This record gives sequence, structure tokens and C-alpha cells, in this order.
Amino acid sequence: MTAFVESCRKTASSSAQAAARDSRGRPKARQLLRKLADRKKILITTHEHPDPDALAACIGLRTLLCEQRSNAEVNVSIKGDFGGGLNAAFTQYSELKTQPWDESAIAGYDAVILVDTQPTFRNNPLPTNISPIAVIDHHRGRGRRPSCPFCDIRPDVGATSSIIFSYFMELNQKISPDLGATLLFGIESDLAGAAGQPGELDNVALSSLTLIADTHKLYSMRYVDLPQNVFVSYAQGLANAVLYDTAMMSHLETVPSPERPAIVADFLLRHEQAKWSLVTGVMDNHFVLSLRAYTCKLSAAQFMKRLVRKLGEGGGHRTKAGGFIKLETGSDAEVERLREKIRRRYLRSLGIKGQRGQKLVPNRTSGT
Repeated sequence: MTAFVESCRKTASSSAQAAARDSRGRPKARQLLRKLADRKKILITTHEHPDPDALAACIGLRTLLCEQRSNAEVNVSIKGDFGGGLNAAFTQYSELKTQPWDESAIAGYDAVILVDTQPTFRNNPLPTNISPIAVIDHHRGRGRRPSCPFCDIRPDVGATSSIIFSYFMELNQKISPDLGATLLFGIESDLAGAAGQPGELDNVALSSLTLIADTHKLYSMRYVDLPQNVFVSYAQGLANAVLYDTAMMSHLETVPSPERPAIVADFLLRHEQAKWSLVTGVMDNHFVLSLRAYTCKLSAAQFMKRLVRKLGEGGGHRTKAGGFIKLETGSDAEVERLREKIRRRYLRSLGIKGQRGQKLVPNRTSGT
């Protein structure tokens, strides 16, 4: 067993060294530090209602900057709550330490860093008069890259926390066991489910952080107690799930965050026939959509844009995407009409015609 563990350690170490060499060829972390050289008050923020990857990336970046720029004040502030379930569990065990969100106070910072989102995205929390000095993200953007002094956008990477990990490798900065667990959980959560697709950097980060992470903290994050409403969402997702050939679709009622449709969509994609999974819900007078896919010629991000065309906004990755449509009244009738319109677009775009849906869980079951 000792020989096996040592072999794993050497493999991860070699991978980390390779990542560090690659980063030195593209010195992103050093570029960022140069842009921040004369900044005394730095704000790190991410998209509204953030997920563990976004939060872990913020924590990791703050840790790195506090070490590299000890003369600067570095704060993290988040707009919107974290929702229940896994997000809330993550914040319970991670060293988040955020400042209250105050848009009037943002102008007092001489540098703002936007993580896991971009200025043109709907979930960007910054006021229109504030431009970030840096954008660090792994989502595919819309059109041109943001016109900011520092831009590190890598759509081939599965999690923004993996990008932050590469900065530590580039700068040869040590990652503590606590931070290792935080980054590892953030990456795992973004790659979770059948649609998760790690890139080369993600694999290096996963193998390296596994040997660094505080195992007790990581276990607590992975297997936290969940509130009843999480199980209610799963029950609704299963009860409402309908399979059309290879396309699964379901609807939740009111959800606390975009996380909820996403985790149910991940779960439903595991059905043996499903190649696509679309789950919707209602949150803060918005119709929320989460789309998952096995590797297909059609990108989930592009597919989502088709679904919400002239209705709302959407985007994401090749196999994972999300969208929002603002509701006018929020009435049950409006939600039902929207569900039906989205259902027709969903099936038509996949070329599924005249297919009667089959409920995933029959109303009545027989046998034991």
C-alpha cells in the first residue's frame, strides 16, 4: 500500500510540475500581479447566487493575493444568497469570510476582479458604471472578450477553481490542506454528474489536490446533512419527469437557487436512455432552466440560447447550460404556458416529432 501511495504522489507531483511549466509559458498569474502592483484595495466577486466552484475560486484567489500583495486589502463580497443544500453546506465548512454586498461601496475599491462570470453575462453583479480590472472565467463568452486590463478566459477548463489552482503552481505558492479541500470540492461540484467533462488542467488539479486536501474537511463537505426541501425537489423532479425518446424533461416548483434544477438535471441524465436532460423551476419571479447533455455535436450552450431566444438569456458549456426568463406576473397559468413553449422548442430542436412522453415514475406501480 505504501508503494502504491508513493506512486500516486509522484504521478500527481509530476503532473503539477508539468502544469507549472505550462503556466510559466503563459504567465497569467504574474500578469495579474503586475496589473495589481499599485492597487491598495481589491474586491473579488462572482456571479449572483454562486455555486461552490465560484466561491472556492474567490477564496483561493484571495488567499493567493493576500500572500503575494501583503500591502493590499483584499476582500470578497457576493451579491445574492447561496441557496440551500450543497451551496449552503459549502459555505458552512469553507473559510469564505465575505463582506456585505454594498454597491455604493464598490467605487471605493481601486481594483475589482470578476470571477466565474463576465461583464456581458446576465448574472454579472457589478453596476453598469463599474468595469473590472480582471476577469477570470471558464465559460464561453458572447462575441468579443471583455475589454479589461487582464482577461483569463479558458472554455476548455471545466472549473474556474482549476484556473486559480494553476496560479498557485505558476507562483510556486503552497496550498494549505484547508484550501486544498475547498478548491477540490469546488472543482468536483462543477464536474459532477454525467455531463461533467474535465479538461487536462482539471485532471492535474484533481490529482494534485487530492493529496493535499484535508480529508476530514472534504468528507464533511461531501456528506453534509441536507434540509428537507432538497428531498422535496428530488421528489418533484422525479414525479414530473417525462422521457421523450432520448430527451428527459421535468419541472420543479419554487426553487431557492439555480443550483436546485441543476442537480436534478444531473441526476435525471443518468437514465439509461437519456441523452438530454432539461429541468425548469421558478425563482424570484424568473423561470429558471438547467440543461445537461452527454457529448453531442450540438453544444448545450448554443441549445440553451435556442430555447430562450427572444424570451430570456442563457449560456454555458458544451454539455452543461443554464438560462433565465423573466416572468411578467408569475401566475401558474403563465408558468404553464412557458413550460409548454419551452417543451415544444426542446423537442423540435432535437428532431423529436410526434413522440408521446413516457412518465419516468408511473402514477401506480405494481410488484414489490
